[in-house]
Amino acid sequence: MEFNPGSTYLWTKLLHTLSVIAWMAAVFYLPRILVNIAEARGEAAVVSRLVLMGQRLYRFGHILFGFVFVLGLLLWAGRLIDPALWPHVTYDSGWMHAKFLLVLLMLGHFIWAGRMLKGIASGAAPRSAGWLRIFNEVPVVLLLGILVLVFIRPI
Repeated sequence: MEFNPGSTYLWTKLLHTLSVIAWMAAVFYLPRILVNIAEARGEAAVVSRLVLMGQRLYRFGHILFGFVFVLGLLLWAGRLIDPALWPHVTYDSGWMHAKFLLVLLMLGHFIWAGRMLKGIASGAAPRSAGWLRIFNEVPVVLLLGILVLVFIRPI
């Protein structure tokens, strides 16, 4: 079997995409856990279980984001390491800067959700279920922007 230099790029891209999908599951589900906590109306056993689930998901999400970041960095700057293994894919990189900004906003949203969960675990009252439902939809809007930038590259 002959080595194809492009295969390193494709495998990196595949693993990055897989990591993004797994991280997005955590990004989408953590705010939903917060909604469920708010709707539990102080039922201690339910809230305790949801907080535990949220804490585990939050830790797992951070590990996944580490993979997303490292693999994304390889895709972005791998050509500097070995141009034969990673092609230059960020030409006209205005879309890449905008995508990176949206990813940072998504990470900020995830961290904010984690801090809300930590507050609830420490005894703070959750925000209202209505507010949390709106908060829950923010990652969908950010993801739509990211996908437009990746697939259509309007800028």
